[in-house]
Amino acid sequence: MDIGFIGAGRVGFSLGKFFTRGGVHVTGYWSRHEESAREAAEFTGTSAYQQITQILQDSDALFLTVPDGAISSVYLKLRESDISGKQICHCSGALSAREAFPGIGETGACGYSIHPLFPVSSKLDSYRELTGAFFCLEGDGPHLGQWSEMLEKLGARPRIIDGADKTTYHAGCVFASNLVCALTWEARQLLEKCGFEREEALEALTPLMRANMEHILADGPAGALTGPAERGDTETLLRHLACLETEPEREAYRGASGLALRAAREKNPDRDYVPAEQALKTGD
Repeated sequence: MDIGFIGAGRVGFSLGKFFTRGGVHVTGYWSRHEESAREAAEFTGTSAYQQITQILQDSDALFLTVPDGAISSVYLKLRESDISGKQICHCSGALSAREAFPGIGETGACGYSIHPLFPVSSKLDSYRELTGAFFCLEGDGPHLGQWSEMLEKLGARPRIIDGADKTTYHAGCVFASNLVCALTWEARQLLEKCGFEREEALEALTPLMRANMEHILADGPAGALTGPAERGDTETLLRHLACLETEPEREAYRGASGLALRAAREKNPDRDYVPAEQALKTGD
């Protein structure tokens, strides 16, 4: 199978390199920014295309590695040509193939979403870490098994999900990744208020966060849970709420602590967490 990429950002670079290193044939890249396509082609040992119709002609499958908001518009541009028999893929975690490619069944093409469950943060280095990562696949065509088999041979861990579950799946990914960044940002802000320098605050939090994540991965999130929510320590929960200066901070604390109480019930099913739940709701 010949695979082409429309879009030459971090995901396009990383998947292209991941594929070529594994012996999968990549035709090359087309991008609105010609220099980006040339850079990606050089990085992967493939071709840079000047015409979108040419990469469409040369490729059996096209990955639209563009921002989520541009996926459908690029697909509609492709539909101006004959895409019958082609496989059109995107890597969005939030969109299903059906949402991204409206009416694709009418064209004779097939649409798939192939999402690496991994934070692709570097266009030059992230490909090295895709081995062992989960890839979540969905779509309505007959090729899901082939994509799953190919990814497994490359060392990834493919998982086919239902397109109707795509938004729920992506929300789970965001809780585990983006929202951890947001909570860490807030934790650093609070330490800065106590006199820590910005870099020092993050250094101080690092051993705590690293040990906690190791326990989560080893024992599960409920098993690793400690702190005032796990203890049902109503007084400490209220003191924390009182020291937070803004309502968004308090709402984030209430929400996260409420989830922690649900995990605590799993860990300690015989403990009474009703007073703590009430304190988070009413503030007293």
